Amino acid sequence: MLFNSYEYLLVFLPTTLVVYFALQHTGHQTAAKIWLVAASLAFYSWWGLRYLPLIVVSILINYGAGTLLGRANLEPGHRKALLILGIGFNLSLLGYFKYANFLVDNLNSLSGAHIQLERIVLPLAISFFTFQKIAYLVDSYRGETAGYSFLNYALFVSFFPQLIAGPIVHHKEVVPQFADPAKWKINYANVATGLAILGVGLFKKVIIADQFAAVATPGFDTAVTLDVAQAWVTSLSYTFQLYFDFSGYTDMAIGAALMFNIRLPINFNSPYQALDIQDFWRRWHITLSRFLRDYVYIPLGGNRHGEISTYTNLFLTFLIGGLWHGASWMFVIWGALHGAAVMIHRAWSRTGMRLPAVAAWFLTFMFVNVAWVFFRARDLPAAVKVLSGMVGANGLAVPGGWWDLQVGIAVAVALVMVLAVKPTVTILAGPRQSAALVSGSGVLFGIALVVMFMATSRPAEFLYFNF
Repeated sequence: MLFNSYEYLLVFLPTTLVVYFALQHTGHQTAAKIWLVAASLAFYSWWGLRYLPLIVVSILINYGAGTLLGRANLEPGHRKALLILGIGFNLSLLGYFKYANFLVDNLNSLSGAHIQLERIVLPLAISFFTFQKIAYLVDSYRGETAGYSFLNYALFVSFFPQLIAGPIVHHKEVVPQFADPAKWKINYANVATGLAILGVGLFKKVIIADQFAAVATPGFDTAVTLDVAQAWVTSLSYTFQLYFDFSGYTDMAIGAALMFNIRLPINFNSPYQALDIQDFWRRWHITLSRFLRDYVYIPLGGNRHGEISTYTNLFLTFLIGGLWHGASWMFVIWGALHGAAVMIHRAWSRTGMRLPAVAAWFLTFMFVNVAWVFFRARDLPAAVKVLSGMVGANGLAVPGGWWDLQVGIAVAVALVMVLAVKPTVTILAGPRQSAALVSGSGVLFGIALVVMFMATSRPAEFLYFNF
């Protein structure tokens, strides 16, 4: 179910909220949690029941494996074998559904074979809940998940605000919240604040991201060639589309969760303000960066075995992060570019030299913008088309006309917004929250709803639904 749909905003969310707290108010805490799990699974399977058994079976197997791993009397060798089997189970599901077609297509291309494999439809959210479950198994192996009930675990995995596209929530952050009696009573301040955050997120998606999509999509997908102005407008439009689309989704997730008294982690901290690529990854998709650090980079050895090993581990971590986003060589290239950039930044930092802040910001932002071209392009020729246009290979046309002026103004305004405005959550859920801020967010929510009602097409999916 799309966050930016009428059925979600006007029916599903308010109904789920009212029934949940009604059950809590009458003392039926277990029934309230069962209701929330059932509602979350209904949310997940709204467009079809095809993959509902997959997530249910996965929940059962991972909870069972985690419970066994947490037992103190399990022999060390058996515990390690069980952990490997559990991680293997999750990765095998992800590998089959997300990468099987990719592997077969590349094998056919390299060998000239004609292996036939039916197109596999990617189950929603499999990339996100796979990482959550792997983290749970590893921490169970470490003895950090004792006492988790099955119902709280099922709610942790399936909780609808973060189910489809994150944030990638760590069990320590939410399972204790589901078990906390203080969270079982409706908090009208949280409802108001959550609705305000959700409203800002909806505004980001409908009013900003979807409008930039109308500019970026033709440039990437239909244009044969792009002059320098068109190419830069195309790349920058996607850079801002992706930011406002994903940060808007995350705001809506955090806002909806807060209405249930659950606080999800911040996923964005003004990433386009970063002064170096390492700082960018501390700010962009924070929960993914955290997972890759804790469950990929550090297990690979981190920086514990010398410089060469550190650089190798950094590169491999970003390569895995790129491939996690999708089964495409474009994502591999994007991950490799960021891995190389982090390696170069580490080497540069060790010289003790520093760039002026403006130059550091400009270099970082331009690199991120160029790398996003590979992230967005369907294939290498499409990426080359945009990049060649950006360097003037197809002419240096000067923008003109009302449409070009509109797009130029939109890009400039978006740049000011990402550079000057603090993250939504820190403003609306922070200590200086005010009735005026909440009311203003309500106005943005109303504007977005009006635009949605006026639109003739169905709501646009969030970009990270595809990952």
